[in-house]
Amino acid sequence: MSATELVTAELTLTGRLRTASNATFLGSIGDVLVVYKPIAGETPLWDFPSGTLAHREVAAYLVSQTLGWGVVPHTWLRDGPLGEGMVQLWQEQDPEQSAVNLVATDHVPKSGWKSVLEGQDEQGRMVTLVHEDSPTLRRMAVFDLVVNNADRKGDHVLAMTDGHRYGVDHGLTFHRDHKLRTVLWGWIGEALTTEEREGIERVSEGLLGDLGRNLADLLTTEEIDSIAARCAKVRLAGRFPAPAGEMSAVPWPLF
Repeated sequence: MSATELVTAELTLTGRLRTASNATFLGSIGDVLVVYKPIAGETPLWDFPSGTLAHREVAAYLVSQTLGWGVVPHTWLRDGPLGEGMVQLWQEQDPEQSAVNLVATDHVPKSGWKSVLEGQDEQGRMVTLVHEDSPTLRRMAVFDLVVNNADRKGDHVLAMTDGHRYGVDHGLTFHRDHKLRTVLWGWIGEALTTEEREGIERVSEGLLGDLGRNLADLLTTEEIDSIAARCAKVRLAGRFPAPAGEMSAVPWPLF
């Protein structure tokens, strides 16, 4: 289906995700399965302007495309049965894989995984939050730094059968103030790779061209300036940062 048809062809609703905090529907455009989040169904928040979450999701996709890593599935704005909203291509994740998990502390894998934090479960047992130590997930962590993701939960990482990992639910992004809350803290202090640095440079350069012009329809000037500032800060440091500020470094719930 062409890009034009994805915007103009009829969007039919087939179900609703009741666990989402904002109105989120499953639907189809012809034979293409999609997720639809109408602006009218967004829950007001104290720290993000009302009616902007769909725009932030589309902005996140544009930054993902500029990075060149396919972190975010194809996402766009269009009209739908409940008004204008964000539409995103549905991704069928592999139920046998999990890129982020809670495991018993005495059973943390010795290789291939990064530990983030420890705590107790409902039964008082010690558990550890872990995530994969993979280039794909590292790139998602870099993406979160750039977009200032305030809500990278474990369930917002989709593990695909082919090993790719998609990030979804990016409504809480691009705040001008530091808001980074994520479960992907496993690389604190590690140097960025050449590929990661080059991706950040593409975003910095893109803000002066097509990316900046496209984001101007979705974000405020201050928010776009903040992207540039974050890119410059990460490039200067050359490493994954540690949590900063007094706010929680991880979202709650974690999944």
